Amino acid sequence: MEQVLSPNQFAKNVSTKANSERVEFAVKLPGQGTNKDEVVWLPIDAKFPREDYERLIDAQQRADKEDMDAAGKALENRVISCARDISEKYIAPPNTTDFGILFLPVEGLFAEIIRRTALIDKLQQSYRVIVAGPTTLWSILNSLQMGFRTLAIQKRSSEVWNLLSAVKTEWIQYGTVLDAVQTKLNQASNKIEEVKVRSRAIGKKLRDVQELPTADAKVLLPDSLMTEESEPVEYDLLNEEEEAAGE
Repeated sequence: MEQVLSPNQFAKNVSTKANSERVEFAVKLPGQGTNKDEVVWLPIDAKFPREDYERLIDAQQRADKEDMDAAGKALENRVISCARDISEKYIAPPNTTDFGILFLPVEGLFAEIIRRTALIDKLQQSYRVIVAGPTTLWSILNSLQMGFRTLAIQKRSSEVWNLLSAVKTEWIQYGTVLDAVQTKLNQASNKIEEVKVRSRAIGKKLRDVQELPTADAKVLLPDSLMTEESEPVEYDLLNEEEEAAGE
């Protein structure tokens, strides 16, 4: 169980039923209620009827039919007794699942029990107990682990959905801001084009403007705006700019 499940997915020596013995191991299954801390236990009890099994093996090796039948019957009764204990002591819905697992830790013992189909049917129908060997228990625990992962994905999927919804909202707002910026840029671009058109128009009119001598330009312009090295100033340009400002 430690090799398949995480430490928080199972527990040892669990009390699944009031005033009863503790089961050796139990897997934590999520409850059906809204309380996320609610737990449903799957009891797993290991049994090893060694003496009855060894007696059966010995009779089989000796090919003693009478001893084989007696040892086989004793082994079946011992397994039924183990299943009865699991059913009465550990299975208590809704605190537990409505079935338990009887773990037989030897593959040969498990194979001997599982081939007795009438016994298996009796264990399942009368006592709600499933028999598992090492390989079978490994498969069961792996299936449960996959179920845990699926459940975790389902729980996280709502968080992912909420995150995507928030991102979508922010993206829409971001697009609105981009549209506003683009509008402002288009307006600025249009203004620049208007200024360029006006500048070209003024430039065409300035082609025929006569230049003033430097001395005359000093008279018209303050000294702070005109130095000895200044280029000649065109008087008509000032008139054009005033007309443009007036327009």
